[in-house]
Amino acid sequence: MSKVPAELKYTDTHEWVRLEDDGSVAVGITDHAQQALGDIVFLELPEPGRKLAAKENCAVVESVKAASDVYSPIAGEVTAFNQAAIDAPESVNADAYAAWLFKLRPANADMAALLDAAAYQSAIADEE
Repeated sequence: MSKVPAELKYTDTHEWVRLEDDGSVAVGITDHAQQALGDIVFLELPEPGRKLAAKENCAVVESVKAASDVYSPIAGEVTAFNQAAIDAPESVNADAYAAWLFKLRPANADMAALLDAAAYQSAIADEE
């Protein structure tokens, strides 16, 4: 069974979102997603300054099995990407919630549309 930390928000496309102290949000893929992908070998992440719409395809996670798109959970501007994760993509497999992929400055604070941990757990229950 996948880990689903209660303090995070989630999307139905298997991204997690964490509100940071500076008002930005960190985005990564869920434990469920990394388990489904298998061994991750490459990450293509959005560049700082890129403006994203909610649900816009903005990154790619490649594993030995498949390539999977990553979608922006909310609208905003990319402020950073995780170079350490690019350099060691297997870190996402080791701890999907520690290995954030990119950070956004939200265009609006509409995180209400995101799933809480219980709703995400319920959504993936059928897949596990």
